[in-house]
Amino acid sequence: MSMDLAVPARALAVGAHPDDVEFGCGGTLAKWAAGGCEISHVICTDGSKGSWDPADDPATLVASRQVEQRAASVALGGTGSVVFLGWRDGELESGLRQRADLCYWIRRLRPEVVLGHDPWKRYRLHPDHHHAGRLVVEGIVAARDPHFFPEQGEAPHRPSHLLLWEADEADHVEDITAGLDQKLAALLEHRSQYRTTMDIDDPSSTEQVEAFRDKIRRRHADAGAPDVAYGERFKLLSKL
Repeated sequence: MSMDLAVPARALAVGAHPDDVEFGCGGTLAKWAAGGCEISHVICTDGSKGSWDPADDPATLVASRQVEQRAASVALGGTGSVVFLGWRDGELESGLRQRADLCYWIRRLRPEVVLGHDPWKRYRLHPDHHHAGRLVVEGIVAARDPHFFPEQGEAPHRPSHLLLWEADEADHVEDITAGLDQKLAALLEHRSQYRTTMDIDDPSSTEQVEAFRDKIRRRHADAGAPDVAYGERFKLLSKL
């Protein structure tokens, strides 16, 4: 198990939905931002299905989730871009059009490290996570090679490292002890998701909010390494 990449100058996290980045690598991004890294988000879908209430208006939900995602980036210390590709929630595909979208943003933002969903995770339920992971991998290949999408007018770019969260075979840990509080703050900016993903039915309930905080703390205590209080685990790919 390797530990702690050097703080990059720029990092790009790619999530299927608003809040996926915060769950997957929020502590790592917060730690790097504190060290001077410019962190950016690319969110693949519009988040329009992120509610259990059939009366919720999808357009209103999309707008709310964009506001929440921008606030979450600020909570992590983000100074880079927050990009919404806008593909419909639950219907994301890893096709050439989507790959071109992500290729463009990798070339434009020029991150040293890219972070995203592991597309090879077994028994995954949500198709968007699978396709977003494939887009990360395939977008890096396209971004690095000049004959992919030359019409974009952006110079090729090859990141140094790829970190995949949700990995079945993680081999890298980032110590997020210094970034855990910012990760929790960023997650709690996603208020539209309190009920669906955080088991918070009453936002005014200190008990329910603290129960969610404790669940996240336990998850990352379990993911730590010797002498690390809290960690985020990844599959690390460095030969890109």
